[in-house]
Amino acid sequence: MKNNQLIPSASHAKLSFVGVSPFRARLVANLVRGKTLEEASRLLILENKKAAKIIYKLLKSATSNAEQKGVADIERLYVSELRVDEGPRIKRWMSRSQGRADQRLTRTSHITMKLAEKTGAKKAPAKAKKSTKASAKKSEKGSEG
Repeated sequence: MKNNQLIPSASHAKLSFVGVSPFRARLVANLVRGKTLEEASRLLILENKKAAKIIYKLLKSATSNAEQKGVADIERLYVSELRVDEGPRIKRWMSRSQGRADQRLTRTSHITMKLAEKTGAKKAPAKAKKSTKASAKKSEKGSEG
C-alpha cells in the first residue's frame, strides 16, 4: 500500500512549470505544510516572497476543488501534502564582452498540494510542571521554616 493511499485526500491541486526555483518554493512550502486552511492562508498573505503568492493561489484552487467535490466541512481541512519538485531548466544566453556568450539557467518547479479532513479534534494534554533542582530546593526551604 502506498503512503498517499493511507490519508484520503479531500481535494488536490497541481501547478506545473512555475517560474520559481524549487529551493525558494520549498522555503515557503515548509511553513504551510500541516497547517489548517485559515492558518496557512494567513501565513502566505504575510510572507513577502514570490513563491508565497503562487502557493496561496494554489491553496485557493485546492479549496474550491474541495467545495466542488462536496466536502462537508471546509473548516476541518488542512494541508496534508505539499510537494515541490524540480521542473525543467530553461536555457537562455547572456551576451558577454568580446563577442562571447554565457549560458543562464532559469529553474522551474512543479508544485502539488493535497488537502485532507482532520478526523478527530485531539486536545493537547495539560503540561505538568517539570521538577528541577531549583524548585526542589525552594520546596525544601519552605517546609523547613
